[in-house]
Amino acid sequence: SEMLFFEMADRLAEDGWRDLGYKYINIDDCWSAKQRDAAGRLVPDPERFPRGIKALADYVHARGLKLGIYGDLGTLTCGGYPGTTLDRVEQDAQTFAEWGVDMLKLDGCYSSGEEQAEGYPEMARALNATGRPIVYSCSWPAYQGGLPPKVNYTVLAEVCNLWRNYDDIQDSWDSVLSILDWFSANQDVLQPAAGPGHWNDPDMLIIGNFGLSDEQSRSQMALWTVMAAPLLMSTDLRTISASAKEILQNRLMIQINQDPLGIQGRRIVKEKSHIEVFLRPLSQAASALVFFSRRTDMPFVYTTSLAKLHFPEDSVYEVQDVYSGKIISGLKTGDSFSVVIDPSGVVMWYLYPTALLAQPWHVVRQQAPGEGFHPVLL
Repeated sequence: SEMLFFEMADRLAEDGWRDLGYKYINIDDCWSAKQRDAAGRLVPDPERFPRGIKALADYVHARGLKLGIYGDLGTLTCGGYPGTTLDRVEQDAQTFAEWGVDMLKLDGCYSSGEEQAEGYPEMARALNATGRPIVYSCSWPAYQGGLPPKVNYTVLAEVCNLWRNYDDIQDSWDSVLSILDWFSANQDVLQPAAGPGHWNDPDMLIIGNFGLSDEQSRSQMALWTVMAAPLLMSTDLRTISASAKEILQNRLMIQINQDPLGIQGRRIVKEKSHIEVFLRPLSQAASALVFFSRRTDMPFVYTTSLAKLHFPEDSVYEVQDVYSGKIISGLKTGDSFSVVIDPSGVVMWYLYPTALLAQPWHVVRQQAPGEGFHPVLL
């Protein structure tokens, strides 16, 4: 009901979330009445949203927040409420804009591939025509298998701000791993498609719910951050635990996630020991590394060097552990180091060069997608 959203807006505004960048409060499916009104407009359920969506948007905006809403490009939403058929696209876009909506998630239940190919770009045009800035989240690729040739990521990046590529996340560690596996297996296709204003969305953070341990929660946060994922929480902020809140409010983590270059990271190492390493290049020649353990037995001591991870030769780095805050100074590319990674856990590093011993600062290393992945030096 609307009270849930009023209360959650208060929590976002008052408990430190908004100031860290968590500004959107999003309504999912099942918000509307089962029938459109006499003029064919979508209307909120009168019992659950008696004051209407405009009043809710006003309440949210007064707290420095933004409101997101859900629609579906089909005869019905996934939950069986009125969908947005092709003849209703313009009308619904106008309705959302008049209500003061700031984000639209457009699902794809009960529609054909042909209708999606026409309707998703049409909704982008209709939203833009309202004159109101509305972030546009598309489920389009998820309904087409997420991969070329059925999905054209060049077109998608022109039409949508973010998009769901793959299955809905469930409140379980198995679900997190299945999404991570799919994104890693297909990173050569997915990684180049992401950038400022157009993002791959591996679905919500389930931190603070029931399915993940604290260790697994830290892992999801780190892995979603290195994948440049939109950070969309799905938990009750009125009752969230201190440990889940600490993970979701990690300032350095959020800074890395929101890096202005917007480059999606990649898995660069997959060891027989079930350790994986992910790298994300960041602005100002910095990088984020995630050492991830798929082991289920014991903490594992993983030894490597930045040289083995293809960092530039003869450089010196300062390293900050994103979770512990511990700083390592003077780490040379060739130095061997060890990290202790708990089962289904991560160690995450933020690295920035303090000296480039053999190279000028202006060297820029770029590479085609799929080649060896190196930090970009600016």
